[in-house]
Amino acid sequence: MPQHPVPRLDARSPLVLDTRDLPRRPGAMRAVNRAAPAPADLGVEMIGVPDGADLSLDLRLQSVSEGVLVSGVVTGPLVGECGRCLRPISDTLRVSVQEMFAYPGSTTDATAEDDEIGRLQDDLIDLEPTLRDAVVLVLPTNPLCHPDCQGLCPDCGGLWDDLPADHSHLQGDPRWAALSTLTMTEE
Repeated sequence: MPQHPVPRLDARSPLVLDTRDLPRRPGAMRAVNRAAPAPADLGVEMIGVPDGADLSLDLRLQSVSEGVLVSGVVTGPLVGECGRCLRPISDTLRVSVQEMFAYPGSTTDATAEDDEIGRLQDDLIDLEPTLRDAVVLVLPTNPLCHPDCQGLCPDCGGLWDDLPADHSHLQGDPRWAALSTLTMTEE
């Protein structure tokens, strides 16, 4: 199988974590608390994190025998539109992340495929793919502005929530119009 060249990571990138000061003995730990701008297209079609919005990273880097375990919580703003009524939605994203990043030359090279586990590159960790996976898995593909949103009237396009209870577009069939004049009489 051909190996594709891996682009070099930039330690100055906000979503790249530097592990050089983390001892390589199991149990060593370091906390990372920082704000980072959201990468482009972080979300699904109808809802996501705005490009460049501040993400709050509250992470723990822990040395394990095969690499570094990154775990913690990422929070940030969410914007989108309701899948039923198309009203704007704004909320706060709070997603847990946990991913193992293997040291080069560790036994995971022989036991795991390249795309199964993250890899350290020059003691750097690229958190963006892990963040994308975590965010996309928690976002609804059809977000709602509120759980009982009724959507839009298919005939006039009005918001059902704003229309009167007796709103209707039923029109009688003109062939049956003569019957509407008849009334039932009690005998």
